[in-house]
Amino acid sequence: MNKSIKPSRVVAMGVLFALVMVIYLAFLYNLQIVQGEEYYNRSKETSTEKRTVTAARGNILDRYGRVLVSNKECYNLKIDTTKLFANDDPNAVILELVNMVQGYGDSYTDDLPISMTPPFEYKEDMTDIERTMLQAYFKDKAREKILPDNPNAVELLSYMRTRYDIDNSYSAEEMRVIAGVRYSINVRYAINTADYMFVEDASMQLIASIMENKLPGIEIERAYMREYGTEYAAHLLGYTGLMTQEEYERYSLLNYATNAYVGKDGIEYAFEEYLHGQDGEVVETRNPSGTVLSTVYLKEPVPGNHIYLTIDIALQEQVERILANGVENVLIKDRRQTRAEGIARGDYDPEMKDEITGAAAVVVDVRTGEPLAIASWPTYDVSTIIEKYSELMETPNAPLFNRALMGAYAPGSTFKPCVAMAALTDTSIEFNTETRTKCEGVFTKYAAEGYAPECWIWNAMAPEHYTHGNDNVTEAIRDSCNYFFYSVGHDLGVTVMGKYAHLFGLGVPTGIELVETVGNMSSEETHHYYVDDEWHIGDTMQAAIGQSDSIFSPLQIAEYCATVANSGTRYSASVLKAIRSFDYSEKLYEREPEVMSTVESAEYNWAAVHEGMYLVLHDWAANAPNCENWVDCAWEVAGKTGTAQKGEKITNDGIFMCYAPYDNPEVAIAIVVERGGSGASVQFMARQIMDAYINIKSYKDTSESEMSLLR
Repeated sequence: MNKSIKPSRVVAMGVLFALVMVIYLAFLYNLQIVQGEEYYNRSKETSTEKRTVTAARGNILDRYGRVLVSNKECYNLKIDTTKLFANDDPNAVILELVNMVQGYGDSYTDDLPISMTPPFEYKEDMTDIERTMLQAYFKDKAREKILPDNPNAVELLSYMRTRYDIDNSYSAEEMRVIAGVRYSINVRYAINTADYMFVEDASMQLIASIMENKLPGIEIERAYMREYGTEYAAHLLGYTGLMTQEEYERYSLLNYATNAYVGKDGIEYAFEEYLHGQDGEVVETRNPSGTVLSTVYLKEPVPGNHIYLTIDIALQEQVERILANGVENVLIKDRRQTRAEGIARGDYDPEMKDEITGAAAVVVDVRTGEPLAIASWPTYDVSTIIEKYSELMETPNAPLFNRALMGAYAPGSTFKPCVAMAALTDTSIEFNTETRTKCEGVFTKYAAEGYAPECWIWNAMAPEHYTHGNDNVTEAIRDSCNYFFYSVGHDLGVTVMGKYAHLFGLGVPTGIELVETVGNMSSEETHHYYVDDEWHIGDTMQAAIGQSDSIFSPLQIAEYCATVANSGTRYSASVLKAIRSFDYSEKLYEREPEVMSTVESAEYNWAAVHEGMYLVLHDWAANAPNCENWVDCAWEVAGKTGTAQKGEKITNDGIFMCYAPYDNPEVAIAIVVERGGSGASVQFMARQIMDAYINIKSYKDTSESEMSLLR
């Protein structure tokens, strides 16, 4: 049976429909007619902002164009304080942001140098910029007369809880997180530094999550960060970082932006003016929702130029590996075994300082003075230096210290070729290649005054006493006869020896663009800087065998060896090979060998010294242990060992230098190992480096020959 629809229901439905339509039309009328003009104008509202466009930094390449450091595009998260603090509870937003950042494995910027958990204390390893920012914050807040003078960490956080209205419902750890971000934002109003960047190089997962959740106050900016094409050459390449206040005062004159990254060390610092580039300017137009409507460049950014180094990164890698393996796997292992054997015998001195603390190796081109490899051990990963700087500062043996350039070591017997050339060349004494001096083991000229230095061989096989016989200069270098050089050095005097040392590049700048020590050549004038005593004739004689106050860097020793090898022409150790424009189209600079000094002497004098260095490694009767290291080398090599005395109960430094090929020198190598024992103990690493150089050169020459038709 069909049920009829009651008329009352139809009427009710009609009335309800009519009522809905009236409300809808009224709302539509209000939106389009009453407030239409206001909404229309609001939709047309836009904002324009002028901002700096950071120029890409130039690349760093090795001598053959292999990229060592370049740029990769990244995205940073920046806080828009206007939008952030428009929220009812900006602290809750900050905490949510930090939790999200950490949840995705990213890190955020917190400049507050206070521990993250109770008991709150200032960081012991506070950096200079952190300390500067903190003092600027104190000075800025002093006007409020609320913050105590020089507050401790707890007092400062208590002030911040009140200052930033951090509710007591937040735990102490949460309060510290919020205070850190608020401080990092606030302190930039008190000190002229870069804008606060909340997250640098944010992960795409984090960016997507922030966009999805539409968290207020966060802007995404495109930027560049350095990318390393090698894990080696850390001490050379250096790193970049945000400018400090002091750096801004200097770089602002060059129109650097306040948030510019600049070179802090190494090549990045030395060639900052070429690498930096010129920032551009852009005007962006946005609608109220923040969407970019248009972009107009007022000034296009100009990327930095590209720097080519004299370094061969393939050789650099091999040298660093050889140095690390030689020190860690051989020398340290042998030292521990020797110590264990001494303990077992009962004659080991526990006060003996025999741990190897550092080492360096340098390879240079004899014909140009160009450094081909500069290695320092221990080293570090330059790609993580910012994050691990504090840890590296506390790491034993100072891995951040560049021993190859900044280390200063007594040269020991490696200095004797310099003294030999001074005696053969200078007219202040009568001396030639045929002059002979009989080694008597003990130099007794000043025995009455209580000074009678011994030749190293005198007690080498105690209780027997040995001497070297009646040596000429070639044989004296071969034998490394201290007696011979005591005599020669005594007659020359320290002033003449110093003159020639400087001509050979010892104790003077090498010409490298990086920070280096100039060392010191012993002299009466500088003696008081090293010991609290007046100069004695014994100091002159000790200087003649590479002791006294003489200290030189491994780079200086390598360049000195190269100067001996090429018969007296000393070249600059500049590490800059060439500079090219950002698009590689124009060569802005190309290095030409630069002569720094010369040692003018007869060819037969040079031949006598060269032969002596050759015999050090090839005269089996006199130097069998040395010869064993070089017997099957592809090239004939000349060299000189050196042992630098460190003092009582400290193992001697080991120094070794060499060059090859003997008849047509091409490459020179210097090795220094702190507490290495002797030059003879460390020369095996020089042999391995020489083999690596020969192999790399052979491969390169073969490749060039095979590819010659494609040039």
